[in-house]
Amino acid sequence: MSYVFTPPATVAIPVAGSDDRFAVRRVYCVGRNYAAHAREMGFDPEREPPFFFCKPADAIVPVQAGTTLELPYPVQTQNYHYEAELVAVIGKGGSDIPVGQALEHVWGYAVGLDMTRRDLQMKMREMGRPWEIGKAFDASAPVGPIHRASDIGHPQQAGIWLTVNGETKQRSDVSHLIWSVAETVAYLSQFFRLEPGDVIFTGTPEGVGAVKAGDTMVTGVDGLGELTVRVV
Repeated sequence: MSYVFTPPATVAIPVAGSDDRFAVRRVYCVGRNYAAHAREMGFDPEREPPFFFCKPADAIVPVQAGTTLELPYPVQTQNYHYEAELVAVIGKGGSDIPVGQALEHVWGYAVGLDMTRRDLQMKMREMGRPWEIGKAFDASAPVGPIHRASDIGHPQQAGIWLTVNGETKQRSDVSHLIWSVAETVAYLSQFFRLEPGDVIFTGTPEGVGAVKAGDTMVTGVDGLGELTVRVV
């Protein structure tokens, strides 16, 4: 068998303290999973069932520890937003996973950015259309090295924060997730069979905002290090 064209390379995220790479299969993102962020976006933070949107695997930009990613300002937007997130990755497949067993399926955690063309997202929302044009564009998901859960455990309380040019813009704790990682994995597995290589962005806290060319973002989660991105 031959291919019509050469298949693209597999997107793979570095693993902290190792030469290993985590091959990405799918990318799921949880919307409005911190109450304060829900309020700043104009929604009631009542604990409704979580909802999800997806990004393509090649939207992920893997970032090595200690390096600065230069991220081009995307086309067709004048309102380019950061969203700092705890990222969980799946290492064991399954469907209809019970909440009590969900963390057995999580292989590790990383720091990520859900970059958003907010003006396009809002336009689609107002029109009742899907968000992909605002969320699933090229290079919209920088991710730092993955830390194995077998090494660090499963973060229940950990600060999450983001600065722009040294000024703090987001600061919260993953304990404030409306839906915990275990609950998110269990719920998502009712609708999709999760497989090794799946990546889950678990939501962003309040304080989202715009960046422009020349700005430097540094985001981190306690125990997972930092991710540094410069917009160019």
